Amino acid sequence: MTEPRNTRMTTATKKNIAGWIGVAITILFSSLWAYWGAFENFHEGWYSTSLGENLFMFVFQYLLFTILFVVLAVVSLQWKRIGLALHVLIGGFCIWFFSGANFSVLGLLIIIPFAGLGILYFWGDPRPKRWAYRLIILIPLLIIGAISVPQGIKVSQRVDDRNLGTRIIQGNGVTLAWAPRGPGWPDRGVSWEEAREICRHLSADGLSVMESPQNIWRLPTVDEAVRSMSIHGQNAGGEWRQDQGEAVYRKAPDKESPLWDVHSKVIYYWTAQTSPQSDLSAYIVVYHGGVFEKRKTNQQGYLSFRAVKGVP
Repeated sequence: MTEPRNTRMTTATKKNIAGWIGVAITILFSSLWAYWGAFENFHEGWYSTSLGENLFMFVFQYLLFTILFVVLAVVSLQWKRIGLALHVLIGGFCIWFFSGANFSVLGLLIIIPFAGLGILYFWGDPRPKRWAYRLIILIPLLIIGAISVPQGIKVSQRVDDRNLGTRIIQGNGVTLAWAPRGPGWPDRGVSWEEAREICRHLSADGLSVMESPQNIWRLPTVDEAVRSMSIHGQNAGGEWRQDQGEAVYRKAPDKESPLWDVHSKVIYYWTAQTSPQSDLSAYIVVYHGGVFEKRKTNQQGYLSFRAVKGVP
């Protein structure tokens, strides 16, 4: 009588341990995706004039994998077979949909966790189950709230004067005219070479691309872009330290007028300077003041340019 009972207790203990391992893995990955999603939402997202569109993008783009991990765990705890089937189906879909993604993202952060979790939840049985539900749901929510509230407040305080015309930005040793919205300041991604060609052919008012080179406009240098950055209507006091490869500021700038369009998805501008490490790369400047290198052929939707010219 004793031996079967001990065997059953051992099996129950193993299932409890396996179940809680599954819960821990779910919390780990849902929290990682929550952390990434909340920050990225306010870094490259949250640019629409519609609150509904911003919230939709936040939930269904930046928090998608957090939601998937949480929902799959909750379903699996309640209905094991359905949970296992969903893990397999979603894992297979991700392999197909993200087939070109790097293995460090697709494999380590999506496929392997989904496969392992499906098996752990199918065989395991965490007790008490009510605490499994609570932790799976509450921890990612706390992370999202802790990041989103201060970031949301910061974004809501951005200066937006709605003037998308030619802007004269003066101060910090630099005076330049920055192109108006149009071909010299497009709301789309362009490569470095395309940006340079558009600048060369841009008309004096910055609103038309001429057939022959005009050589009036150009891309800004890194130093010019950094020195033109602002925060809440004041120059950010930027300085480009080329020997150290970094930009430093008196106050950290933000995605604000007059240099940036608050309601554009563009968060990076090309500069005129090629990387000293490779002719295939050029420097870009980020709305928060950072300076990095990008391949000149890169033309994602959030990487564009704004042409400049001298002021007589």
